Amino acid sequence: MATLAGTARIVGYTVILVLLAGVLGCAFGVVYTRQESRRLFAEYSELTRERDRLNFEFGRLELERATKAEINGIEKTARGELGMISPSAANTVVIKR
Repeated sequence: MATLAGTARIVGYTVILVLLAGVLGCAFGVVYTRQESRRLFAEYSELTRERDRLNFEFGRLELERATKAEINGIEKTARGELGMISPSAANTVVIKR
């Protein structure tokens, strides 16, 4: 009888230790998951701000491109920034094929 009670006690302690290890493992898993979730959310927020900044920049560049693409804008840039002028009729050569 003494060995049966001792064996049952050892099995009981073993079950308790296994359950305790499981509970501690789950607790560490929850802590790790929450920390990883916080880190990923911070990264997501940063990337969202970067996306918004890039969308704003893209819209600004599209507006600038549309303005520069207009004939008046091109001619104004050519005359103002590059100092270009329209050639006179005497300086114009027509090439025929």
